[in-house]
Amino acid sequence: CCVCGQSGATIICCVENCNRWFHLPCAKEGGCITQYITPYSSYCPEHRPEQDVQVTPEPGTECPICMEPVEDRKTFKTMVCPACKRAWFHRDCIQAGAIPSAPGHSRASLTLLLFALQGQAIRAGALFFQCPLCRDIKEFLAQMFIMGIRIPFRQPTWEDNDAFADLGERHSRCNAKKCLCPGGREEAEEEGPWELLLCSSCAAEGTHRRCSGLRKRIHHWECDSC
Repeated sequence: CCVCGQSGATIICCVENCNRWFHLPCAKEGGCITQYITPYSSYCPEHRPEQDVQVTPEPGTECPICMEPVEDRKTFKTMVCPACKRAWFHRDCIQAGAIPSAPGHSRASLTLLLFALQGQAIRAGALFFQCPLCRDIKEFLAQMFIMGIRIPFRQPTWEDNDAFADLGERHSRCNAKKCLCPGGREEAEEEGPWELLLCSSCAAEGTHRRCSGLRKRIHHWECDSC
């Protein structure tokens, strides 16, 4: 292995006549790159692709994911968005969310912060992976694939198990202090005295027309909170 010097390396640099081998676990430490797209090419530190963006970060530039300073130039560990050329970030943050320890932070708080930030690429998936600053997808995604960021071809993890299914449900209950509807608060008709109007500001509360004394020509109603 060209990184650790031990035997058993199974990955070889794809550049012709390059005889450098490395272990997959050693790739990150040694600055090797594997592209997780067909034909799944791997590169040693000498032949790995580099970003063709002629720009350097301003002094004090911080990674928008972990809010820690980045290096003063493009390196294996420091990358830049090819679209806006203003978003500089750590490779670990965009791929796996590594966060350096900081004095004064409890272990629990660091664990929660790490969980919140880790794996932007892993969590977002190919359909929603974008620059954390300018939100570009097309150019940013293509560049990250080339630079060896592993981006799954699937829906984002926040869509798992219909996590936000409740957001698509319409409020369907009369919240008047005294509901007059014979069928109860859950009953609603398309028109007439038992038509259910939702608050025009929050849509989180509703009322039957008769329960709030709303005439037929009134089409907008606001709850007491709004």
